[in-house]
Amino acid sequence: MQSAKEPRFVICISNRDYPASLEVRKIYRAVPDPNAAKHQMIRVIDESNEDYLYPLSYFVPVELPKAAEEAFSIAD
Repeated sequence: MQSAKEPRFVICISNRDYPASLEVRKIYRAVPDPNAAKHQMIRVIDESNEDYLYPLSYFVPVELPKAAEEAFSIAD
């Protein structure tokens, strides 16, 4: 179970240095990684459909309605 500090979904607000991997204004699934958080990083599943570390400042957490969360789960 994720803690309140770890969002399940985030919106990309910057893709500086990663234009091929991240799209600004796109919602991404966040993967819990306490060690990354200690270093101001976040692990997200990016455009390659793999999880990678990115600067935490490139994202903002977002709460999705249950139906939207289920749609993300079906896409996996």
